[in-house]
Amino acid sequence: MYSMKEACELCNMTYDTLKFYCNKGLVPNVKRDKNNYRIFDENDIGWLKSLSCLKKCGMSINEIKEYLDYCLIGKSTIPERKGILSQKREKLVEQMKIIQDSIDYIDTKQKFYDDVLEGKIEYRRNLIVK
Repeated sequence: MYSMKEACELCNMTYDTLKFYCNKGLVPNVKRDKNNYRIFDENDIGWLKSLSCLKKCGMSINEIKEYLDYCLIGKSTIPERKGILSQKREKLVEQMKIIQDSIDYIDTKQKFYDDVLEGKIEYRRNLIVK
C-alpha cells in the first residue's frame, strides 16, 4: 500500500492534484488506513497513471468521469470507451499536424536565416519595404 505522497511520486502527480481527483470522485474505492489517511494499492496506481494520461490527452473532468463510469460498469461499455478514446485520438492527431506544420515553418525560417548569414543567398523580406 502507498501513501498519498508515495502515490504522487509514482504517478508524477502533485499532492493537490491527487487530492482534487479523489475529492471529485475520479479515484474509485479509495481506501483509508487506521488513521483515516488515503492509501493506494497497485490497481489504484495503475488507474492514477491512466487518469494522468487521460488528462494530458485533453479530457475534461466531466469526460474523465464519464469514462470512469463506463469502466466501472464493465465489459459491456467497451464500445463506448473506445469511442471516447477514438475521438480524443483524432483531436490529438490534428494537434500534432498543427505542431508539425509550426516546426516545419520554423525550420524553413532557420534555414533561410542561416543561408543569409552564410552569404549563400541575398536577404529579402516579405514585409513592407521602406
